Amino acid sequence: MGQREHVRVAVIGSGFGGLGAAVRLRREGITDFVVLERAGSVGGTWRDNSYPGCACDVPSHLYSFSFAPNPDWPRTFSGQEHIRAYLERVADTFRLRSHIRLDHEVLMMRWDGDELRWEIETSQGTMTADVVVSATGPLSDPKTPEIPGLADFPGKVFHSSRWDHDYDLRGKRVAIIGTGASAIQIVPAIQPQAGKLTLFQRTPPWVLPRMDRKITGVERWLHRQLPFTGSARRGLLWGIRELQVSAFTKRPNELGLIESLAKANIAKSIKDPALRARLTPSYRIGCKRILLSSDYYPALAQPNVDIVASGLSEVRGSSVVAADGSETEVDAIIFGTGFHVTDLPIAERVVGADGITLAESWKDGMQSLRGATAAGFPNWMTIIGANTGLGNSSMILMIESQLNYMADYLRQLSVLGGRAALAARPSAVGAWNRRVQERMERTVWKSGGCNSWYLDANGRNTTLWPGTTGEFRRETRRVDLSEYEVVRVLADSAAAAESVDVAS
Repeated sequence: MGQREHVRVAVIGSGFGGLGAAVRLRREGITDFVVLERAGSVGGTWRDNSYPGCACDVPSHLYSFSFAPNPDWPRTFSGQEHIRAYLERVADTFRLRSHIRLDHEVLMMRWDGDELRWEIETSQGTMTADVVVSATGPLSDPKTPEIPGLADFPGKVFHSSRWDHDYDLRGKRVAIIGTGASAIQIVPAIQPQAGKLTLFQRTPPWVLPRMDRKITGVERWLHRQLPFTGSARRGLLWGIRELQVSAFTKRPNELGLIESLAKANIAKSIKDPALRARLTPSYRIGCKRILLSSDYYPALAQPNVDIVASGLSEVRGSSVVAADGSETEVDAIIFGTGFHVTDLPIAERVVGADGITLAESWKDGMQSLRGATAAGFPNWMTIIGANTGLGNSSMILMIESQLNYMADYLRQLSVLGGRAALAARPSAVGAWNRRVQERMERTVWKSGGCNSWYLDANGRNTTLWPGTTGEFRRETRRVDLSEYEVVRVLADSAAAAESVDVAS
């Protein structure tokens, strides 16, 4: 039997987080790494989500890496195809292809305390790594509710992130389940084709106009010839969003003006008072993610669209039955029901130092130190971990901050020398998360009167960061070794390890 491949770092996933980690590793002089990707191409969520109308709700110049600016964004809010193409260019520009292993799904990762390394079982074989950087992302595994009778539905069924492009919607009776960010893009995109479109809405979203436009040739030329103009544009977009944070995190009552604008957006297109009432949320704006669309409400006002202000409860043959008892016969059911965000499926595949999975460790809710490391899982890091999400700005900003932390983590291991691992102290993880949750109580996400996908089964917001992106960057600039134990293999016993208290 041949010897298993061993690498310094194994990165899981090739979306923004995984490709960003790969670029940063090369910049740190680390070339002994692989990027394990379960699919046949890079792109992460921007590869998987290819539904009609798919686009980003963050301005293009802010939704890109600071180290890889794109002067040629075609629109102020980019579509899925442009973002995916951008990620492909990043992989080529930074010569990442030789590190990427496509069609390598990670089946299990186990910490070997004797060897101080991770054993990684993939769909293409096994390997080992000193450090694992998990960049699978929270929007990678679709969540489809268990609906009685769904298995016997004779028509077409699929999730928005697994769109069946071979299925022709023209003239079909289509049911869309959910009213989140994907649904409000899908509805106006397919409404002109569908014979009848029925939207199942448990809770209406707040929707603001989407100020999207083509970026002119003059603007693109200027950004190419004078790169500082693109940086200035990015900086302005960032600064505006930083100033908005306090309303979400400290003074939710200040969001009243935004709420008035959203109500005006409804009234502009929806003239029927009864329908307008069904589409107007009863919770404070910002409690759920504020959505952007200028064609959602006009689409809902069309005669071939029905709004069912209730969730889907049952499927009877070719009919979908709402919780209010109404019944509609349809040809296709499309789920826009989101993803496993607070119960990450990858956590079932990570076995730590104590022999338990990360999912078991997180049974009472996700907890990670500075959004990166978890107690009981040495030399394991995550990009977009617990409480690193944003409600009003670009996740790329948070990803780059976590890449700074990853880089310093690896520097610390190099300085320590020899075979060593860093294990997050449970006390440090607990202290960090208590501080985050205390701050969370004042935010609109906890006090706004809604039940959002930000909250876990225990009602804790383990998804969002209750501060500015600038603050998070300061908190993750350096690894504080007092928050870790240094674990080494004893020279006289390959099967024993010692923990060194670096704080003493």
